[in-house]
Parts: sequence; C-alpha cells; structure tokens
Amino acid sequence: MESLSELMHRRRSHRKYSSEPLTEEQVRQLMQAPLMAPSSKRCTPWEFVLVSDEEKKNALGLSRAANSAFAAQAALVVVVTADTEKTDTWIEDASIAASYLQLQAEEMGLGSCWIHLRNRFTADGEATESYVRRMLGIPEKFGIVCMIAIGEKVEEKRPFDDEKLQWDKLHINQF
Repeated sequence: MESLSELMHRRRSHRKYSSEPLTEEQVRQLMQAPLMAPSSKRCTPWEFVLVSDEEKKNALGLSRAANSAFAAQAALVVVVTADTEKTDTWIEDASIAASYLQLQAEEMGLGSCWIHLRNRFTADGEATESYVRRMLGIPEKFGIVCMIAIGEKVEEKRPFDDEKLQWDKLHINQF
C-alpha cells in the first residue's frame, strides 16, 4: 500500500476519459470514501447525486459557459450537495467529502476532476447551481458545491513536483 503522501503526489486533474463504464463494485468502492469524510459535529450534511446516464451527463457538460464539457465523457459524474439547514459549515463539509472522493478515485487508478459550480453560469447566463438543481431535481435546501467527473484515464500525468511547493505561503506564529 502506498502512503498518503505518494497518493497526493500522484493525484492530478484529468479531463479526458476512456469510454469504459465503471462497475457497480467500483462505484461502491468510490463512494465509501466520501461517506467516511469528517463533518462538523458528525452531522454529515452531504448528499451525492451519481449520474451515469448519457443524456444527463451531456446536459451537465453544458452547466457552465466554459470548462465543463468534459463531464459528458466521464463514466460517472458525482454532484456534491449538502443540507444547508443542518450546519453553517456545509460548504466545508461537502468540500472535504469531495476531496476524499478524488483521492479514492486516484487510489483506484481512475482519473477525476473537480468542476466548480457555485457562482458560475451557463452560456445562457443561468446560474449553474439553478441549472443543475432543476435538471436533477435537487431540493432548494441543498447547496451544490461541485461536480466530480470520474473515469478511466486515457493518459498518465507526471506526479506533483516538490520543486513547485510554495513554502513562502507558510507563516509561523503570525502573518
């Protein structure tokens, strides 16, 4: 088993996927990770919409004016939401769960990419959150944080280069 550090070095954003579908077992294994993610007071406000339907993935690919079309080629798109009435830390809690999902995908040899939705718009000017909410029937009380596109990688990327670590971003005892 590789270390968490090795896994984080290897995880890169992938926007190109093979046409290979994921198995039920792969989806189950993927989704265990975000379901184990920590949340404030263990309130687990996150909920996930798993989209593998081709028509819906194509529509999700149109959810932003730019940089979301690749979602249509993913084997699975996971829409990460959270119940805004459960906690004021719903964004943070859902973001942690989404990160766990991406690390699990990498550990399984799958590619993934975070697609940001909050404060983004479709090509027609509709708020991306509203578009996705309407398309997938997500209730109003659920905030939508992101979509994670997941699929079999068609290319390997170089691991993170430690030479690019920005040590100057660390401040000790005060800014």
